[in-house]
Amino acid sequence: MISRRDMLRTSGLAAAGLAAGVGRLRSNQERVSQRPPPAERNFVSEAVEATIANVKRDIADPELAWMFENCYPNTLDTTVRFSTIDGRPDGFVITGDIPAMWLRDSTAQVWPYLAHADEEAKLARLLAGVVNRQTRCVLIDPYANAFNYGPTGGGWESDLTDMKPELHERKWEIDSLCYPVRLAHGYWKTTGDASVLDGRWRAAARLIVQTFREQQRKNDRGPYKFQRVTAVAYDTVPLGGYGNPTRKVGLIHSMFRPSDDACIYPFLVPSNLFAVSALNLLAEIFVEEIGDVAFAGECVELAEEVEQAIADYATVEHLRRGRVFAYEVDGFGNALFMDDANVPSLLSLPYLGAIDRQNPLYRATRELVLSDDNPYFFRGTAAEGIGGPHVGLDMIWPLGIIMRALTSTDDAEILYCLRMLKATHAGTGFMHESFHKDDPSRFTRSWFAWANTLFGELIVKLHDERPAILATQFSG
Repeated sequence: MISRRDMLRTSGLAAAGLAAGVGRLRSNQERVSQRPPPAERNFVSEAVEATIANVKRDIADPELAWMFENCYPNTLDTTVRFSTIDGRPDGFVITGDIPAMWLRDSTAQVWPYLAHADEEAKLARLLAGVVNRQTRCVLIDPYANAFNYGPTGGGWESDLTDMKPELHERKWEIDSLCYPVRLAHGYWKTTGDASVLDGRWRAAARLIVQTFREQQRKNDRGPYKFQRVTAVAYDTVPLGGYGNPTRKVGLIHSMFRPSDDACIYPFLVPSNLFAVSALNLLAEIFVEEIGDVAFAGECVELAEEVEQAIADYATVEHLRRGRVFAYEVDGFGNALFMDDANVPSLLSLPYLGAIDRQNPLYRATRELVLSDDNPYFFRGTAAEGIGGPHVGLDMIWPLGIIMRALTSTDDAEILYCLRMLKATHAGTGFMHESFHKDDPSRFTRSWFAWANTLFGELIVKLHDERPAILATQFSG
C-alpha cells in the first residue's frame, strides 16, 4: 500500500533531476501553461477562469503569473469527481498523487473557490457536493482521516484499529472534524443555501461533538486506538495504541498531527484551538439556521472548556521567548516547543479564525516558530521555512512559506515569501510538499493540490488587499 510517506519518498525525488532540467529549459523560452487541456479538466468554473485572467493581468512578474495560472485551478483541473448521489450533489476530492479523500485536504483544496460560490450555480453545486460527501464520511467513521470513493478497501487494512472498507486510513486527528465544519459554515454564509444542513449533516455535527467529548477521556480511554506494524515511529501510536499518558484537564486528545504523524504529547494545541473555532461555528449555525439553542449551548460550553484548558495548560514559559503557545502538552507540565508546516499549525491560527493575528501571545509564538528555536525551522541557501518530521530534516514545506505570507501584516515579509516560492518550484510551475533547503530540485510530491491551491489563494488575497505587491517585478 502506497502512503503519503511512501509517495513523497519516491515520486518527487525521482522526478527531481527532470524538474531541474525543466527549470533550465523554461528559463530560456516562453513559459507554457502546465494545466491539462480544457477537454481533460475534471471541472471547469467560468468564475474561476475569469479570476485567473483578471488576477494574472495585474501580476507584473511573468513567472509569478505563470505559477498562479498553473496552481490556482489545480484542484478543479485534476482532483475533483463531481456527480449526483440520491438526487444530491456529491464531490469527491483526492489529494493529488494519492487517490483518496482527506477531510482536511479536501476542505483546504476547495476553500479558495468559496468566494465565487454565489456567482456561479455550477460551482456552488460542486461545493455543496463536497459538504455532502464529507457528511457521509463523518457518519461512516468520525475517527478516520481519509476515505475511499466507495467501500472498496485497499487502504491500510492491516492497521490495528477498527478499519472499514470505506476507509483509506484511520488516523484520529482533531482537525479532520474541524475542517468539514469550516467548509459547511463557509458555504452557508457565502451562498445562504441551507440545503446541505439537512438531517444527515445535523447527525454528523452531533457526532463531531460526541467525538470531541469522547477524546477528552475524562472517564475512560474512549473507543479509539491505533497501531501500525512499521519501522517509522511517527506512523504508529505507543502504549497499546492509546498514546502517551495525560492528565485529564479538558483538552481533546489527538493521536496524530495534520501531517499524519503521531503526536508525542496527545494534547495538540493548534488543533484544540481549531476545535474551539469549529465549535463556535457550529453554535452559530444551530442558533441562526436550525433553531436548536440547546445543542448550540453544548457547543459553546465545550468550546469554553477547551479554551480555558488551553489558557491553563498550553500557554507556557519558553526559556528564551517568554510566554507562548506550546505545540503539544500532556497536562502534567510537559510541553513541546515546535511547529509543523501542516495546517492547523501554530503559525496558521489567524488564518483559521482561531486567534487574532495581533494577539500578543500569538505574536510571541510566531516569532518562536519562525526562528531557530523551532527545531523544524530550516534555513538554507535556497530558502528558509518550517518543515516537520514527516519528510525529515532540512526539508522546507511551501505550505509553511505560504501560510507565513497569509498571516503576515508586513509587505516586506510577504514579498520575501513570494521570492522564496518563486525561487523554489524547481521550474515546474507548481508547489510541492517539500524541498531541500539548499537544493529545490530535491522535492517531494510533484502533484500536491493543497499546496497549489493555497498558493493561488494567497495570490488572489494579495490582488484584493495588497495589489502593490503583485505590481512588483522581482528577481528570484
